[in-house]
Amino acid sequence: MLGVSFDTPEENKAFAEKFHFPFKLLCDTSRQMGLVYGAADDAKSEYAKRIAYVIGPDGVVKQAFAKVDARTFPQTLLPTL
Repeated sequence: MLGVSFDTPEENKAFAEKFHFPFKLLCDTSRQMGLVYGAADDAKSEYAKRIAYVIGPDGVVKQAFAKVDARTFPQTLLPTL
């Protein structure tokens, strides 16, 4: 599992350490990935929308989630995986 954040590497590192985050966070400070996947409405969006995609080993999107709750999403996703 991988997360994408608009925060800087330093901010993501501090977040991951503080909350014992169990997976890697990519930094999308330019919002380019956020724009492509619909997590940002424009390049000035302050925060990313909480969305998720399941991407298969072949690189194809298998499932999209338009809105997720970070606290419950792992349990929601388990049957899909």
